[in-house]
Amino acid sequence: MTSYRQPGVVLTDRRFTVPLDHSDPGGEQIEVYGREAVAAGRAGEELPWLVYLEGGPGFGARRFTGTEAWLGRALREFRVLLLDQRGTGLSTPANRQTLPLRGGPREQADHLAHFRSDAIVRDCELIRRHVTGGAPWTVLGQSFGGFCAVRYLSSAPEGLAAVLITGGLPSLDAHADDVYRAAYPRIERKVAAHYARYPQDVDRARAIAAYLAEHRPESAGHRLTPELFQSLGHMLGTGSGSHQLHYLLENAFVRTPHGTELSDTFQEGLRSATSFAGHPLYALVHEAIYGYGERPTAWSAERVRAEFPQFDAAAALAGDGPVLFTGETIHPWHFDVDPALRPLRETAELLAQRTGWPALYDPERLAANEVPVAAAVYHDDMYVDTEHSLRTAAAIRGLRTWVTNEYEHDGVRAGGPRVLDRLLAMVRDEA
Repeated sequence: MTSYRQPGVVLTDRRFTVPLDHSDPGGEQIEVYGREAVAAGRAGEELPWLVYLEGGPGFGARRFTGTEAWLGRALREFRVLLLDQRGTGLSTPANRQTLPLRGGPREQADHLAHFRSDAIVRDCELIRRHVTGGAPWTVLGQSFGGFCAVRYLSSAPEGLAAVLITGGLPSLDAHADDVYRAAYPRIERKVAAHYARYPQDVDRARAIAAYLAEHRPESAGHRLTPELFQSLGHMLGTGSGSHQLHYLLENAFVRTPHGTELSDTFQEGLRSATSFAGHPLYALVHEAIYGYGERPTAWSAERVRAEFPQFDAAAALAGDGPVLFTGETIHPWHFDVDPALRPLRETAELLAQRTGWPALYDPERLAANEVPVAAAVYHDDMYVDTEHSLRTAAAIRGLRTWVTNEYEHDGVRAGGPRVLDRLLAMVRDEA
């Protein structure tokens, strides 16, 4: 293990070996990475552990600098493990460069079937016994990390001292179609709010989409299409996202000797905001996290979008309506326009058609839960349906909710210490 310092914190790189397939513990092993953080001056103390599970799927744990955001509050009483979930960050990353080591698309898809929350929780349990000596720990789950926390409560509650969830209470029984059927109206409301705030963006978005439809430019191997442009709507689910989107749109066009063209600034902003090069696993298994039983996800977001024709950019351009942005949705065309995903197109198709997904949640066990649980539910969260979250909250015995519109989906980052303080007080019956 290697230890080093940043202002106010001592960090230690920790690596663990876990089975790829937990049903075959003697089979292939993979490496999972976690960054231990402890307050400077307390490294030698016996402190309770808190493990942080990042949102996603497909994102490694946030790389903090010092004690920023919620980490400083956590370090007042915990030793923190910032876990890169399998396939992310430094934990045996899964991407276009590494997946061919598994073989062809079929072998790659079979490999990625082991990257859902059930496997992540079993990784956590092996790691917990190693780092805590068997003592239970506290889990902080953001977004998909909260989905993992609910799986944890369903399968290994004995490992948990408490659970803190921010924007991450999943439906216990919804198919992916139900998730996206609830999502598109929320996305439309977010787009309407953005256009009400920045009415000049209505014409800008139409002009950009029309230019892309006619010219189909490329930027660093990315094919810039109207649909890719629409996917910038994922920004609208965060606290500052609407403002960031507006600033990106206002730099869209520039005059050149050849006439008006899309600026390099805008093209680079669009490319970087929509690229999956840093988190390809998100695109590959995003719908698989909702997989259940013999019903495939079958490109659910794409199919369900057809039920909402107002999101059709071509139809909007043919008329006089606004071009609507989309949100946290993955489509087959993502694997055509993004060079980080293009080699994985067949693998993604096999995952989309896969059946036999095991159930992730145990309603009976959750109804008998004895672990203290507190969850921040963000009112009209664009990424996780509030109605689904509150239904799940009611199904987990003893879970306490804090429903707020003070923050968007990134509240644990924006609110930092205040959000963590509130949740800790709730699990301790102090709020």
